[in-house]
Formats: sequence, structure tokens, C-alpha cells
Amino acid sequence: MFARSLLALICAVALAATFIAADQSPQDLTILPLDHSAIQYSKTPVNDAVTRLQSEIASGKAKLEYRAGIGYLPSLLADLSMNPDSQSLVFSKTSFQAAKISPSNPRALFFNDEVMVGSVRGGDVLELAALDPRQGMVFYTLDMQKSDKPQFVRRDACLQCHQGPATLGIPGLLVGSVFPDATGMPASRSNNPVTDDNTPIEKRWGGWYVTGTTGGMSHLGNSVARDPRAPDVLDRRGSQNVTSLAGRFDFTGYMAQTSDIVALMTLEHQTRMVNLMIRAGWDERTKAASSAIDADIEMLVRYMLFADEASLYDPIEGVSTFAKTFAERGPRDHQGRSLRDFDMHKRMFRYPLSFMLYSPTFDAMPDAVREKVYRRLYDVLTGHDTGKKFARLSADDRQAIVEIVRDTKTGLPAYWR
Repeated sequence: MFARSLLALICAVALAATFIAADQSPQDLTILPLDHSAIQYSKTPVNDAVTRLQSEIASGKAKLEYRAGIGYLPSLLADLSMNPDSQSLVFSKTSFQAAKISPSNPRALFFNDEVMVGSVRGGDVLELAALDPRQGMVFYTLDMQKSDKPQFVRRDACLQCHQGPATLGIPGLLVGSVFPDATGMPASRSNNPVTDDNTPIEKRWGGWYVTGTTGGMSHLGNSVARDPRAPDVLDRRGSQNVTSLAGRFDFTGYMAQTSDIVALMTLEHQTRMVNLMIRAGWDERTKAASSAIDADIEMLVRYMLFADEASLYDPIEGVSTFAKTFAERGPRDHQGRSLRDFDMHKRMFRYPLSFMLYSPTFDAMPDAVREKVYRRLYDVLTGHDTGKKFARLSADDRQAIVEIVRDTKTGLPAYWR
């Protein structure tokens, strides 16, 4: 058992090392030291959703309920305010529980703005990644066996995969696209890109199940390479515009029967946004060169405003309730508009400014960084910056975003008002 688990971990580490985003600059590739005096990642107390839940369990305010066949998962999702409609299914062997993952037994991922939970049917543990506003993602496991005192265990060993060029050098998350064979094993010699808003649809979601429609746009989901002599050639038959996964695997032990495309796109956006915010904050705290910090801020602002977003030329529609429940979490301005409203016809969001503006991570960035981000956003949105980088933002877009932010975001600098 130990040898198999070790092999799975080695495979996952080797794979993660090959992930890289196309738009990374040199400073992104610098792995920042966890033991820096301004960071102290493993020693500084954290304030994340898992730590708070553990405290509530210890005090008796919360209790994890165990259900036969699915363990603590339903209770855990409820206690962390995570909706099962956020479920995304990945069948590539890209986890430390890789030996138990396959197209017939995909790993289920659930998320909200603060935490992600990974579940492998028949696995030994539930995997959790919780966002601390200053320290980035903190990783935990919860034993799948029933216990009188269920305990979340912090796992900094996860950073072997979750801190590297793919996460901008800080503890973070990533969504990757691979060329899996029929067992889910990625082709080792293929390029494995990190995917986010800027990645063309046709390069996304290799190794994932994807439910939803994309019209004439194709993607790499729902397919495997069947010929070992051509590991990067996927069998795409029946892989597009899939609205049901019935017949592909047994749903017993899963919270939902979907791997919603809108949820998956939201997860991609959120992971990259978090990594960008944490990287900018760490560079400021560790006294990086001002040129590096300025580059961080520019990359963050461009991503927040979807300046380089891959265009959609056909509508995208999910098959779960995710788009509805995500948008309902608001906040909304006096006209009922929200940064969480989807478009999914020509672009992802109706009002192209990231909803992560409201996250505690944004507010926890060092004052100097946050102020520069606010100023850049203001200059772009009010027309002071009319450069080509943000030319995709129409005058109506800019005005609507400013009005929404003024109505809904606390702590704005006075000049925004």
C-alpha cells in the first residue's frame, strides 16, 4: 500500500512540474521562500474556513455527521456552505490519490469562494484546500473512516505539487488540461497547460468530465487517448455538448450527476485570481523589486478586467443549478446588477470585473498593493487609461462596473465616490 501511494505521489509531483501558463513573466517563475521572515507559512496562525470549522467542532457548535457509503462529505459541504452543484469531475491521475482515480472513478471537486473539497470514491481521505487571506491556500485532509472526533490534519507536503511555476511560486491551486489514456494516466511527453480565462476553449479540460453545451466550440473534455502509439490523440467521439454522464460510470457515492461547465470555468477563474493576489501580496511583504511588484499589479488588473479573455463565439450553457446559485450570492447594486452575473454568449461575465474583488484576500493585500490596484482599476474604468490593452471594455461596460462597485464594495478610496 505504501509503495503504491508513494508512486502515485511521485507521478503527481512529476506531472505538476510540467504545468505552466502561457502568459507568465520571469518573476512568476520564482519560487518564494515559505520560511521568509515576512511569510512564515508553516508557523503563522491561519484564519481559513477549515480552521474555523475545526474550532466550531471542538466547541460543540458544529458536528460532522457520517453517512454510510459517502462518509463525512455531505455534512462537510453543508458546514462549509458549499453547494453540491459546484461539483467538477476530473478523471486524470493528477492527485496524490491517483491510484484510485480513473474514468470509471473520477475525483469530485467542490468549491466556493474560500475553500475546495476533493473526494475520491474509495479514497483514504477527503482533501481540502482553504484560502487564508494572507498566506494563500492551506491544505488539509480528513480521514474517511468514522471517528468520534474527526480531525482536519494540515498537510504542507501538498506543496510539492501546489507551489511551483504553475501557481506563480506561492501555495496555490491550478486547473490543468492533459491528454489522458483510457486509465486516466496523462501522456508524459505532452504539454500540460494551466488553464484559465485566457485559454482558448479548444485547449481546455483534457482529463475532465464536462457537462454542458458549447455549440460549435470544441474542448478536450470527456475523451481519452486509446492508441498508446498516439498518446496525444484523443478519441473525441461523443465528447461534445454532453448533457448527461449516464453510462460513463456508476454515480453511487457522488453528490451530483454533473460536472458543470459553468462551474468549471468559474473554478479556473478563481484559482488564477487567488494566485495573482497572493503573489502580489507576498512580493510586497518580502520587499521584492518595485518593478516586480508593478508587474504583479498590472497582471492582476488585466486579469480582473478579463482583458485577455478567450472569446466565445457560441453560447455556453451548463446543466446544473450552479449558474443560478452562484449569481444569487450577490451582492447587487440598486439596479439589481452583480459582478456574479454570467453572460456566457460572447464572454464569461456580463460585467467584466472579477467577483473576487469582494474576497477577504483582496482586502488583505498590503495597503500599498491594494491602493495601486484600485487606482489602476479606476483609471481604466473611468477612461483615464485608453490603451489598447483594455480596448475590449466598452464605455457602457466601464460605466456599469463603476456604478456596481460604488454601490456594493466597502472600503473604496474616496476618489471612487
